Amino acid sequence: MSTAAPAVGPRPEVAEPAPWAFPEPERFVLSNGLSVQAFDMPGQHVLSLQLGVPAPLAGEPREVEGVGLIMARCLDLGTTRHTADEMAELLARKGIALHAGVGERAVLVEVDTISRNLPDALDLLVECLTEADFPEAEVRREVRRRLADIGQDRADPASLAALEFIRTYFDPADRASRPGGGSRETVARITAEDVRAYHAATLHPDGAVLAVAGDLSGIALHELLEAALARWPSRPGHRPAEAARGTRAPDAGRIVLVDRPGAVQTELHVGGPGPSRTDPAGWGPYQVLSFAVGGSPQARIDSVLREERGYTYGIRAGFRHRAHGGLFLASGSVRGEVTVEAVEALLDILDLRGSDLTDAELAHAAGYQARTAPGRFATCEAVAGEAVSLALDGLEVDFVSRTVAQIRTLEPEVARAAWDRHRGEPWTVVLVGDAQHAAGIRALGRGRVDVVTQPREPSSSPMRAEDAEAPR
Repeated sequence: MSTAAPAVGPRPEVAEPAPWAFPEPERFVLSNGLSVQAFDMPGQHVLSLQLGVPAPLAGEPREVEGVGLIMARCLDLGTTRHTADEMAELLARKGIALHAGVGERAVLVEVDTISRNLPDALDLLVECLTEADFPEAEVRREVRRRLADIGQDRADPASLAALEFIRTYFDPADRASRPGGGSRETVARITAEDVRAYHAATLHPDGAVLAVAGDLSGIALHELLEAALARWPSRPGHRPAEAARGTRAPDAGRIVLVDRPGAVQTELHVGGPGPSRTDPAGWGPYQVLSFAVGGSPQARIDSVLREERGYTYGIRAGFRHRAHGGLFLASGSVRGEVTVEAVEALLDILDLRGSDLTDAELAHAAGYQARTAPGRFATCEAVAGEAVSLALDGLEVDFVSRTVAQIRTLEPEVARAAWDRHRGEPWTVVLVGDAQHAAGIRALGRGRVDVVTQPREPSSSPMRAEDAEAPR
């Protein structure tokens, strides 16, 4: 029996990826004023339709905050023509998935369907948009469900930390400081009449955008959309509310420890100001910085806290855009007994200056972001979702292509300057863990430390953008 090792050829060279650009849509406006972006993606026969209707959370009546989420959840739970069960049967019979949610800026409705069932999917979508009647029983059930979610969120350390972070970071008068899904008090007040009134006030095609992505060959899309959506009339003079400004609280630069006696882990949320997607430096440097600082196990944070010291299974960090401005946020959990050391190490890392970032780590981050962009937008769902997100921000889809091109040619000094542009404010630090760590945290000399025994208002976790808007 021969024991000779098999011949192994030389390792192949990894070539640079071919030039790539975000798909360019066909654009048109329907007679009711709805803007449409159609992306023909051959071979993807499950179409994604994503509709964004401007309806910022800041426009909800204060006393029934959370009504937008209840409205979205009830949108397909009964119309003037079909009960909730009948609607579910119709959707299932045709293989149509319909989901609705809310985000900071808009109500979002997503429909997935195979191409041959597109006319039926459009009919059911329009029926939900125009004829939803929000039965009392269904609204009460969704209110109870939301209240149960609130209780669950208060029991979950990550949700509790997110809730305490927005309460600490944002000015109390700003809508951004309160949970997107409403508090226990406001949700408990919501009635079917409140939901119907909010639906009538907000769900109009004026300023809305519909993205359709998938294999559109042989589909007379313009005609189909015009025929179906003509039943969704515009409302002349309708102006959506302004999105929350996201004003930072005067005392945001402090540490808040939410006491969970006996906790064996401590949840961390650390944040500070960040850019919007219209930052003068461009959005590309911030994607690179997010990856280099906290976007992978090789990034600065995990290379120290996870790989070197074993404090955590992982902490992720990065820049997050908002309707106005943005945030830099780091979040994750650490072993309880190393809470003080982990907080000190994390803040030391985040206090870095742009000049501390090496050419090698910035080049690695830029290469990863540029090379993986085609994969992130390989599905019709991702393309349609990004198009709607950009449109709601007043941006065209070439923003993605320009950002990737900027990343490919990014100079390290540009990235370093971008990091320094948004540093300087004291960090907002929220910890959920045992209060026994408070003395050690104070000894770090990182500023004021407040210990709270429970959330100051029983409420739910903040609505996350990746849950409601599917931003990319």
